[in-house]
Amino acid sequence: MKITGIKAWILNVPGEDPRPHWVSNFIVPKANEVLIELETDQGIKGIGIATSYTPIEACKKMLTSGFEELVLGADALAPEQVYQKIFALTWQRLAHEKGWSREAIVRISAATDLAMWDIMGKAAGLPLFRLFGGHRTEVPAYVTCAYYRDGKDLGELREEMEMLKSQGHLGFKAKVGGVSLGEDIKRMEVIRDVIGYEKDLMIDVNRAWSLDTAIEGAAALVDIKPRWLEEPLRWNDDRRQLKLLAQRTNIPLSAGESELTSAGCRSLLEEQAIRILQFDCTMMGGFTEGRKLTALAELNDVQVAPHHDCFVHAHIVASSPAGCIVESFTDPERDPLQAELFKDPPRIADGKLYLKEDPGLGLEVREDSLERYGTRIL
Repeated sequence: MKITGIKAWILNVPGEDPRPHWVSNFIVPKANEVLIELETDQGIKGIGIATSYTPIEACKKMLTSGFEELVLGADALAPEQVYQKIFALTWQRLAHEKGWSREAIVRISAATDLAMWDIMGKAAGLPLFRLFGGHRTEVPAYVTCAYYRDGKDLGELREEMEMLKSQGHLGFKAKVGGVSLGEDIKRMEVIRDVIGYEKDLMIDVNRAWSLDTAIEGAAALVDIKPRWLEEPLRWNDDRRQLKLLAQRTNIPLSAGESELTSAGCRSLLEEQAIRILQFDCTMMGGFTEGRKLTALAELNDVQVAPHHDCFVHAHIVASSPAGCIVESFTDPERDPLQAELFKDPPRIADGKLYLKEDPGLGLEVREDSLERYGTRIL
């Protein structure tokens, strides 16, 4: 089976956001993704998504300046081979000649890989979670929430949490690091007051704290009883400092979403600093590297809780004993794509995502949503 065609769209939300969602130190876009569709000579198509928090123009440049030449004619059932070919551009002269950035190559290699695995599952007639191991058919899911927004006070935070609680969630991940530690503790107390202590609360710092602040913060959060503390330390020395922090707190630490390669995630495991690994298959590695990292995490007694896109990552989490939980965004103000991009996606209810038996990713893009959010570039 050969790849005979490729299409690509940029996905974003039209218009300006009057109240953007902030994490500690940057705005999180409502949508900033690339959707790739691969076609084969046997009529099977596969889709893949690349997610970026930086401007998407670099990915657009790569896709519109000869990228298709790398994949057309390739063996559609050889995702490892194609992934290695594209990723290798990060150290090859061709990338410089084309003006393709390293980050863009990593993102596009991930989206292409996901599309190829989608083809693989469809060719086999199996959903990917079964092809990957089939450990279970449903996975826990949590909702990410409590972003900073202009004018958002504790009353609005309480209303948000009441709304999400009414949706039946059993796990919530809240943002800290954008205000003083004392203010953030008050925000987390409001959340605990709404959801109670029988539900999980994860706390995400998005790399905002120094080591000293992280040690103080972890101590101050003990009574809040977080399930984990995510990316608590600044990017410049986070791996070593994570290990130092782990020695000072019993709160499990998590990280991985900001790593650009699977080698970076491997280093987190080698430091023995984290208990939860949070790579993102739509930002780096696709399923080809995600499956390797999941196996490595299992062998190192580390759980896997991938960052972002629950419908994609559910296949990874459901495939392995190391699979922990998936991240969801059930507030359309934060992420309309989860609610609108796919026809009849897997159901999320009572704190779980229930996988379907449709082959491949089991996802079909809605044409009306693609028209609304997508700009065809290839």
